[in-house]
Amino acid sequence: MDLGLKNRVYVVTGATRGLGNASARALAAEGARLVITGREEKAVAAAAAELGPDGQAIGIVADNADPTAAERLIAAAREHFGRLDGVLVSVGGPAPGFVADNTDEQWRAAFDSVFMGAVRLARSAAEALGDGGVIGFVLSGSVHEPIPGLTISNGLRPGLAGFAKSLADELGPRGIRVVGLLPARIDTDRVRELDALSGDSEAARAANESRIPLRRYGTPEEFGRTAAFLLSPAASYLTGIMVPVDGGARHGF
Repeated sequence: MDLGLKNRVYVVTGATRGLGNASARALAAEGARLVITGREEKAVAAAAAELGPDGQAIGIVADNADPTAAERLIAAAREHFGRLDGVLVSVGGPAPGFVADNTDEQWRAAFDSVFMGAVRLARSAAEALGDGGVIGFVLSGSVHEPIPGLTISNGLRPGLAGFAKSLADELGPRGIRVVGLLPARIDTDRVRELDALSGDSEAARAANESRIPLRRYGTPEEFGRTAAFLLSPAASYLTGIMVPVDGGARHGF
């Protein structure tokens, strides 16, 4: 199936590792051109070089918390590729911890990066995109059920899902789609770090897998392919939805 991504242009944040990188790889494999971001210059340059030959991807050092980042990224897409077809907002998860553990400083930093950074990029993209454009958010299964030990994420991700749904209603008449992805136990560094917090990462993984109908963690590649489809013209009649990428943990609801 041709997803119709060849030569389309996307901004993907947080694309040097994890789910952002997996999504960028899947888009690049389908022929999309990319503006990717990360916080470290060497990592950004390396990720862009790996995504394809002949300048298929360019890397920009940017922090989602930076109020100027959104406009810079959209300007880079237009300058280098002459167009913008969509954005995927991915950002590293906030600090783990329970209610009593997380400080005001951690909450503020996470709000600026995870929440306001996403809102700013989505607003800027909404102004730049035309009919057929798409805005995607990498969120979390915590949109539906809180994840123990991730109190800050549990507080912020559901709010972003509500923002995304509101945005879908507002932008739908202009032909711009808005979608969310809700990963659960995808086998990334972040998830392995969370398993390790239990003190026995192998036992934690086994317990988590036992609650997943497919009885295994997902791979980053599986997540990336789902993201590429949702951002593609092949998904042109899907908007305002939150798609669980969780091996059936929510049984489709």
